[in-house]
Amino acid sequence: MIQKPRGTRDFLPDEMEARRSIEAKMREAARRFGYREVCTPEFEDLELFTLRSGEGIMQEMYVFLDKGGRNLALRPEITAAVIRMYINEARVAPKPLRWCYFADCFRYERPQKGRYRQFWQFGAELIGADTAMADAEVIILATETLNATGVTWDLKVGHLGFMKNLLAGLEPAAQRRVMAHLDKKDFEGLTVTLADIGKADLGESLTALVACRTLPEAFEIAGTIPEKERVEQMTGTLDDAGIAYSLNFGIARGLDYYTGMVFEGFAHNLGAENQIVGGGAYRLAHLFGGDDVASAGFAIGFDRVMVSLGEVAPAKDTVVGIVCTDEGRSFALAVARMFRAAGIRAEMDLMGRGLGAQLAHASRSADFAAVIGKREAEAGQVTLKNLHSGEQTTLDPVAAIAEVKAYGAR
Repeated sequence: MIQKPRGTRDFLPDEMEARRSIEAKMREAARRFGYREVCTPEFEDLELFTLRSGEGIMQEMYVFLDKGGRNLALRPEITAAVIRMYINEARVAPKPLRWCYFADCFRYERPQKGRYRQFWQFGAELIGADTAMADAEVIILATETLNATGVTWDLKVGHLGFMKNLLAGLEPAAQRRVMAHLDKKDFEGLTVTLADIGKADLGESLTALVACRTLPEAFEIAGTIPEKERVEQMTGTLDDAGIAYSLNFGIARGLDYYTGMVFEGFAHNLGAENQIVGGGAYRLAHLFGGDDVASAGFAIGFDRVMVSLGEVAPAKDTVVGIVCTDEGRSFALAVARMFRAAGIRAEMDLMGRGLGAQLAHASRSADFAAVIGKREAEAGQVTLKNLHSGEQTTLDPVAAIAEVKAYGAR
């Protein structure tokens, strides 16, 4: 028996309906901020991802040669593809661009709870706005989007300006080593690395910066940074918007990519793999041959959202089972069409069952049975039976539809 590939999943109807209901809430949150949905190809030129992250990322990707000998890859994330699309399709469009997406990504890594080889991301990119208000809007949008799902989580906000100030005297390679230690909270490794590069004196300041939680303290540790006013305006905007967050200047999301504001969110009930959102301000377009446009965005791990939420009860449709005899089938098809046109889910028997068997089957999956025999067909009526209460009455189709709709509105 052929099995699904490792790290992938099958979703049955109940689970798909639950996922779609949460997805719809996220899309609606983005819509209210003016973010419009975009879609990019599932596979891209391999260079799109290696230019940003280096050749090492190929070990985590699904890479292949097409029949034309081109190096392609299934997308491991969406941001690079969205910026590539901006360069190709919308470079001269009025700024800022507010775009969002919901799409699957692929990474070849060890599957575990909340981490799969095929996974879904919901995200947004704000392209062309280089202000404190733009930074704040991206954080506010991420917050509103996650809150709409019902997840309980904590938001951490930082700014790389402080870290950059402390690391300004280091070579880029040394900066990356230091940032890797900070990202993993590996302070022993940090001490060794700083000693190796002759910068042991930085250890106390870096450790203090990671631990501090107020702006005045961060400025005291790192000194006055060029972005001081912007950071203060951004945090002031978050405060004015009523956003619950804590400052964390130890967020190390990559000095080569992010340029200033960074943030992360962590779900309360996911254990070690609990990061559920990450984002920040960045400049990426110039790497792909575009202009050096300021951007900011985030990506939410949708699968982790669903794991955090646990059992999600999808909205339940009111279902009508169309039960008919051979003599009533032609009229029953017309009645079913009327129910569906009114937005009501109507299901007909496809198994050639008798009337009693049809009723028995409908009672297991439907709320109402619309019974149509020879008598009902000749009269242009249906016998509508409430399968929960057992009450039934004979009505014309329009009245039957109204009765079912009234039931669904309770």
